[in-house]
Amino acid sequence: MSTFKDSSAESQVHTLRKEIGLIESITMVIGIVIGSGIFFKASNVFKNGGTPWLGIMAWVAGGIITLAAALTVAEIAAAIPRTGGVFVYLKELYGERWAFLYGWVQSVIYVPGASAALAIVFATQATYFIPMTDFQQKLLAIIMILIVMILNIISTKLGNKIQFISTIGKLIPILIIVVIGLIKGQEHSLTSAPFITGAATATGFGAAILGTLWAYDGWISVGNMAGEFKNPKRDLPRAITTGILIIIGVYVLFNLSIINVLPVSKVIASKKVATDASIALFGDAGASLIAVGILISIFGALNGYLMTGVRIPFAMGQDNLLPFSKFFGKVNARFETPLNSFVFEVILASLYVLSGSFDTLTNLVMFVLWIFFTMTVCGVFILRKKRLDIERPFSVPLYPLVPLVGIGGGIYIIISTLITDTTYALLGLLITLVGLPVYLYVKTKK
Repeated sequence: MSTFKDSSAESQVHTLRKEIGLIESITMVIGIVIGSGIFFKASNVFKNGGTPWLGIMAWVAGGIITLAAALTVAEIAAAIPRTGGVFVYLKELYGERWAFLYGWVQSVIYVPGASAALAIVFATQATYFIPMTDFQQKLLAIIMILIVMILNIISTKLGNKIQFISTIGKLIPILIIVVIGLIKGQEHSLTSAPFITGAATATGFGAAILGTLWAYDGWISVGNMAGEFKNPKRDLPRAITTGILIIIGVYVLFNLSIINVLPVSKVIASKKVATDASIALFGDAGASLIAVGILISIFGALNGYLMTGVRIPFAMGQDNLLPFSKFFGKVNARFETPLNSFVFEVILASLYVLSGSFDTLTNLVMFVLWIFFTMTVCGVFILRKKRLDIERPFSVPLYPLVPLVGIGGGIYIIISTLITDTTYALLGLLITLVGLPVYLYVKTKK
């Protein structure tokens, strides 16, 4: 059995440093996934769930689906430990065209759009402490994006340290609410509220699970940096599975604490449920605690999204799959980081901040991205049947049951999005297909 080699990367004069260990990669998974959603998602999940029990079970079910997908992708990631993540998996398992379309959507729309959205949310949250005009908020958002870029360009190791510190920083206020809320909360909603069953609840429960699946999104991005792991075959599967298990525990305990502090009716009605629970526990000082926690959480997610996201155009450049591939695939000789790809993504993100179009753009392509993510999970069957030459250091347990659970979750999101956001889904497909002429141009030049 042979090992898949990153021939394109190895042929470069300057390569990315292999300096990411297991702890850094775990905090990367946690830091990307736990953003602002944990502070705001509870109201929608409990509203759709209909009862406290079903609300909590939705978080558990969403976590199980995510874990199943994560275990499956971990097998692929360990077998193909290259910088670029899903882009590389799609190229190896489905062909170059599919990989290009994914990389096109990620590089031009999603990564800069999601980064712009996180930066704006950060600036909006900062107005809790400092009043700012709309333009000042946009300016702060761009400054935060530039700060993240500069820190990560100087050193990938520095970017990982920031990710580690911000992850610990965001978990501290969350754990404080969990511990104090579970001990001192007086509502006991989980035991006092009735457990309702029936067809009327089934639809709402499905919607609640869908809400949690969005909150669990982002973990797959850690694979983008596989080429910089010290031991990717061992650490990448461990990081993905350990990170997801920790996130499931945090989400479930946090929501248990919330409904132990506040009546479920108030949780459903609240727009800032974490802040309301914190005020109930600690008074007005609680609002400041949560405000700081949200700022740290969003900054960590922004750092994680940019740090991992820029590796996609970098990997595409190294594979000669972009116009100006030498520019995008270049490793800076001084810092040994993908400086050019970082600058490109940051310029796009800053333009999206100024235009205010980031939410629309990211919403447009989410449907398409979930198609690619589901294809990636399905790829484990191709890996096992058609690529027997590739060594598999990690095997998904309970095959094929676990992959089928992950695939089912992906299909559910795709169908739900197509039904509820048909226009966005179709426009997202159109944006993706715009990449085909670019691909044909690149192939012609190549």
